[in-house]
Amino acid sequence: MGDTGGVRPDDRSVTTDANGRTADASLFEQTERLRRRWFEVADGAWCLVGNGLSNQSFIRGPEGIIAIDTGECVEEMSAALAELRTVTDEPIVAVLYTHFHYVNGTAAITDVEPVTAIHGHARIAANLDRSASEIAPAYGRGIVEQFGITLPDDGPDALVGVGLGLAFRQPDHAPFTPGYVPATETFDDDCTRRVAGLEVHVHPAPSDADDSVTYWFPELAIAVHNLVWPALFNVFAIRGEEYRDPRRLLDGLDHLRSLGADHLVGTHGPPMSGASDIARRVTAYRDSIQFLWDQTARWTNRGCTGPELARRIRLPESFGDDWITQQHYGLAEHHVRQIRTGLFGFFDGDPGQLLPLGPADRADRYVDALGGPDTVRESARAALGEPGDGVRWALELAAHLTSRTGADQADRDLLAEALRTAARRTTSANVRNWCLTRARDLDGTASLHRFRVHRLSRRQVESWPLDRAIAVLRVFVDPGRLTAVDVHVAIEAGDDRCGLHFRNHVACPTDGVGATATIRGGRAVWDDVLAGDATLSDAVDSGDLRVDGDVQRVLAAFAALDHPGFG
Repeated sequence: MGDTGGVRPDDRSVTTDANGRTADASLFEQTERLRRRWFEVADGAWCLVGNGLSNQSFIRGPEGIIAIDTGECVEEMSAALAELRTVTDEPIVAVLYTHFHYVNGTAAITDVEPVTAIHGHARIAANLDRSASEIAPAYGRGIVEQFGITLPDDGPDALVGVGLGLAFRQPDHAPFTPGYVPATETFDDDCTRRVAGLEVHVHPAPSDADDSVTYWFPELAIAVHNLVWPALFNVFAIRGEEYRDPRRLLDGLDHLRSLGADHLVGTHGPPMSGASDIARRVTAYRDSIQFLWDQTARWTNRGCTGPELARRIRLPESFGDDWITQQHYGLAEHHVRQIRTGLFGFFDGDPGQLLPLGPADRADRYVDALGGPDTVRESARAALGEPGDGVRWALELAAHLTSRTGADQADRDLLAEALRTAARRTTSANVRNWCLTRARDLDGTASLHRFRVHRLSRRQVESWPLDRAIAVLRVFVDPGRLTAVDVHVAIEAGDDRCGLHFRNHVACPTDGVGATATIRGGRAVWDDVLAGDATLSDAVDSGDLRVDGDVQRVLAAFAALDHPGFG
């Protein structure tokens, strides 16, 4: 079988542009497809591509304009509104969200337009909360790596694109003001709504989010969706995400195909028009996903491990005929491993991964077994000069060198070189950005240290109810500091009350009932402590917070939190 992209065996497809950016030539072509452009999809329907990572779209109804998705920030949506006003001055009366990723610019509309309703899936609010609280550092670091947020503007490491757009956020949209406004009309199943005087059929269609929906406007033969992307669908997100089950995606794609739409307006990429062309292209897109799932199941049944699947399953050459099925976002070899993991969990049957050593111990033994650090370094450098899979072997060897106990900067520089080689040879924007971001961290060009520290921003904690803000502290526990500790503390701020029960090396959120001690004080003081702008002990000493109970036991329990406001 052929392949529609991935990681090239050598530098023959590598090119450098006028800004010194070095990447696979197809990545430059993909970025050009996603340049900023205003599309008139049909009479009274428009789509702005390239204004951000997602599109902003507009549809005219008898009662006014419907805005669909609002981007990453107020500034992004304001730029889209400026484009809209070059073609119509009709008021925006409704907003539709396709899913939770692109809802942060809505205030740009609601502040100036007579919006009467915002429609979206019932899970949007919960999904936003999940990504911004307990897992925020890992989630945020993953975004930085996948979208190359710390990459420079020029030179070989510069950002070329992000596969679905030019950048995660456009520089001219700074300071990226958040403007999420919750949906006023929610749904979690098929339904029909009347929006701006138009009939709109809503069909839940999970894709890269479980709250994704397809909106069908039968009077206009227009479908708005988050299913067909301008690249092979990303079953696996290198930044880290919940499993995206391709079988559910296939259901959504089959529904989309059944509509017979004259126009498709996606969350990403240029719109499509022409019923026959849409049917052909969407069918091929759909079948690329089924191919990956079916072949993963087939070869897993035959006993293949994840790495074996990655090497064995290749997209047929026919999927290279259209750029919507090419690997310009993620990689098929990653997707098949994710499908296996989603079906069966992390253990893939490889005995060597059943009871693995820790990374440092394994690396020490591995390097010694290969003849010592000098020999491994020579082998890694030699592999970098080999065509074919040389860069893969170099990455593995260099990774072991940097993981071992005696790793030094020269080893980190070698791994950075291997990562940069992989970055320039891959067709995947995600993989290029990840490799370059890690390389720059390794060689000291741009440290990622601040993205490995869990800190809560004041804006975050002020937006949460007290019980939510206190509950998130459970993931800050250093269990070694809670040996033989059993303290239940209630927290009161005004009329709000919640609690934390420190026991069995965890901090268990409670409603505060039955607590043996209580901390009372203003919510603003707690916000200072949670944001790291003040400490609990200082607030208690000053009287801003009052403890009813054993003060020292309470402070000692909170000191188990690896957080500047408590430790």
